[in-house]
Amino acid sequence: MTQTDPILTCLADYAAAAQHAMSPQAAAYFLGGAADEVTLQQNRAVFDRYALVPRVLTGMRHGSTALSLLGRPLAHPILLAPVAYQRMAHPDGETGTAMAAAALEALMVLSCQASEPLEDVARAGATCRWFQLYMQPTREATMTLVCRAEAAGYEALVVTVDAPISGVRNREMRAGFQLPEGIAPVNLQGLPPAPPPEGSNVVFDHFMAQAPGWSDIAWLHSQTRLKLVLKGIMHPEDARRAIDLGADAVIVSNHGGRVLDTAVPTLLQLPAVVRAVAGEVPVLLDGGIRRGTDILKAHALGASAVLIGRPVVEALSVRGAQGVAHVLRLLRDELEIAMALCGCNALEQIGPELLRQL
Repeated sequence: MTQTDPILTCLADYAAAAQHAMSPQAAAYFLGGAADEVTLQQNRAVFDRYALVPRVLTGMRHGSTALSLLGRPLAHPILLAPVAYQRMAHPDGETGTAMAAAALEALMVLSCQASEPLEDVARAGATCRWFQLYMQPTREATMTLVCRAEAAGYEALVVTVDAPISGVRNREMRAGFQLPEGIAPVNLQGLPPAPPPEGSNVVFDHFMAQAPGWSDIAWLHSQTRLKLVLKGIMHPEDARRAIDLGADAVIVSNHGGRVLDTAVPTLLQLPAVVRAVAGEVPVLLDGGIRRGTDILKAHALGASAVLIGRPVVEALSVRGAQGVAHVLRLLRDELEIAMALCGCNALEQIGPELLRQL
């Protein structure tokens, strides 16, 4: 460490350092949200509306953050969310993130728009075993990706369902964002292109006309042996329908505030989805996780695990794979400390009685 290196003690330190480590265009892409970024800010702020009720004299011993998720044993409930174009943040890219995840025993979800081949990333990290899937304009193109994921050893498809069209990303517009030379969604290259627009309305006659529907989820479920996880579920009725069509888990997510601004923060919507699911499948949550206490609060409200996105790419930009590993270690340490101080030595002991709304 040089005299000018920042002291990194928490995720907020990495976030501050990333502002300087990233190019202005990369920062606009990775750190920005849709429109006025209300949802981006509220995803984080809502965690502070809940206070923890500590327990004392509990004599905590033999504690563990272990769990089982879709048949895979995990050391802790911190997953890496899919983030596109990670080589734009650091040359280590997705393979560096995968190696860091494996070192810290964290399950990684690889972005469909990764800047490195899905096969290479799977070989780099033993815990990179879920693949994010955007349904492609043709079923042939979708199955090309699915078959590659199956062959590479991925265990689940994380189908992102909340972004049939991009949000209004004013921060990217102001920065004049475009992918730098040498960065591309390499796993999508060579797939059949989208059909040309029809009609007069580009939103409804082009993008939404090609958007997947529930019948496409049912079709996908019938075509693959992989577990099926739907990411972007916010409404309880959508959660029920996902289960009815064979989903093995759902992720409560508003795409990190990058699609529909002023959408409800994920933590506020989590209890309603948990009630609708009624324990039939795991419910995961992303959006706003920055502390171990946030993870405990999400678990208390019914989340089996959480996903982190921006903190991963912030750490990657500052210190490469080493930074990603450090962020995961910080979060796990903070979670264990919070559990101990709340009288819980296992995730199953974390319940809503530990929370009070402010």
